[in-house]
Amino acid sequence: MENKSEAQSGLWWRHLVAGGLAGAASRTCTAPLDRIKVFFQVQPHKTAMSETVKYMLNEGGARSMWRGNGINVLKIAPESAIKFAAYDQIKRLIRGSDEKRQMTMFERFVAGAAAGSIAQTTIYPMEVLKTRLALGKTGQYAGILNAAKKIYLAEGARSFYRGYIPNMLGIIPYAGIDLAVYETLKKRYLSTNGTEQPSFLVLLACGSASGTLGQLCSYPLALIRTRLQIQGANKNMQPTLGIVLTQNSSIDDGNMFGIFRKILNNEGVCGLYRGITPNFIKMVPAVSISYITYEYSSRALGVSMT
Repeated sequence: MENKSEAQSGLWWRHLVAGGLAGAASRTCTAPLDRIKVFFQVQPHKTAMSETVKYMLNEGGARSMWRGNGINVLKIAPESAIKFAAYDQIKRLIRGSDEKRQMTMFERFVAGAAAGSIAQTTIYPMEVLKTRLALGKTGQYAGILNAAKKIYLAEGARSFYRGYIPNMLGIIPYAGIDLAVYETLKKRYLSTNGTEQPSFLVLLACGSASGTLGQLCSYPLALIRTRLQIQGANKNMQPTLGIVLTQNSSIDDGNMFGIFRKILNNEGVCGLYRGITPNFIKMVPAVSISYITYEYSSRALGVSMT
């Protein structure tokens, strides 16, 4: 029979279920803003959000605002599950035999960065599929498997790892800062107030602060990753908003450093943060839904983040 300490530390499958529910709920609720962000990231010039939304609605109707959400949910569920489960296990390894020792901010950063890297490496081909589906036009792909088949036949297996390096460089500060700051703020609140569990608003504040800091540090690398992911896509099938995306030199350049240089030369420093506005708009609801779903589903399953 499972004892109390085992229930509190958590069986691995409980963390997987809680993390999967958190990721799926968060991404589904904020999918339209995520698709707008991807459109902004591949545009070489500033575009109004209203113009982008109008294009999406005219091209595919209201349902098109959730285009790519299916693969996003399939992706985010195992990604979040693996990230949270790995984070919990890595913290145990860092603590060693002293399970009650309070971890330092740096130790939490290392655990979060390692957990994020493990999760992203596992699901990265689905990231590429998500970007292609989000940018695709109505009728371009007949579903996730059809998209994967078309991309593989046209571009080969390596296309599913386009943008992997900047993605990994970005996930280290993002995951490390996100998880470390979140837990540090939550622990500080608990030590100050002495309450057993933080309230909804406290979780919202902790999650939003940690997510915002992580995004600010990693966003340029996420933008470069997205531009690398669309290289090789069919030029005649891309949505353009009046711009032929694949003819833009900053997108055609074949490596991370070339794209970075040309964004700076052609678009300036602000070009590295194109699309961050809808990203910040979705930050509070996305992070709060994710962490709160994880916290409450974990409690329902009888586990907690150690």
